[in-house]
Order: sequence, then structure tokens, then C-alpha cells
Amino acid sequence: MVSVDGSIVLQIANFLLLIWILNMVLYKPIRKILLERKEKMVGMQSDIDGSAQQVQSKEDAYLEGVRQARAAGQKEKEALMQAAADEEKAIIGKINEAAQSELKDVREKITQEMGTVKAALEDEIDAFSDAIGQKILGRVA
Repeated sequence: MVSVDGSIVLQIANFLLLIWILNMVLYKPIRKILLERKEKMVGMQSDIDGSAQQVQSKEDAYLEGVRQARAAGQKEKEALMQAAADEEKAIIGKINEAAQSELKDVREKITQEMGTVKAALEDEIDAFSDAIGQKILGRVA
């Protein structure tokens, strides 16, 4: 059985002294290390957040650059297509002008040849009509 005497006061004082010594030697340094570790983790987390924001801003800038490059490429493509269409129209216009000129020359040549042939036939009309008349009448000249 436990007896309550003057040694209990000594045991309580001894226990409180031991708690105070353990607090100074063991608990406070451990709490200090844990606090430093927590501060370090918070600092690292803020660095991670800052890095993540930088990565996001760089990615946004990259995507914006790609979008601008695509828009510039599209504009250049449209400009080239327009230039090609204009050149095509110019070439077709030249071909049409050449074809119209050649058609006009051919028509003039045909008109001249028709005039020449008509004049030649008019010159020979009397001879043809005499020959036809003689064949119809049965006379031979």
C-alpha cells in the first residue's frame, strides 16, 4: 500500500523539476525544429505556387504567340490567294484579248477571202451561165 508522508512532496517536486528539465532539453528543441520545418515547408509551398504562376503565364504567352502566328499566317495566305486570283484574272484577260484579236483577224481574213471569191465568181458567172445554158439546150459550143 502507498503511504502518504513527506516523501510525496519530494516526489512531486522531483516530477516537476524533471518536467521542467525535459521541457528545456528535449521538448523546446523538438518544437523549435518542427516550427522551422513548418516555416520551411510554407516557404517551399509559396515558391511552388510562384513557379506554377510563372509556368502558367509563360504557357499563356506561348499560346498567345501561337495564336498570333496563326492569324498572321492566315492573313498572309489570304494575301497570297488574292494575289494569285488577281494574276489569274490578268492572265485570263490577256488570253481573252489575244483570242479576240485573233478572232477579229480571222474574220477580216474570211471577209477578204469572201470578197475575193465573190469577185472571182462574179467574173466567171457569165462563163458558167453560158455553159449551163448550152448543156440545158443541148448545144455544144
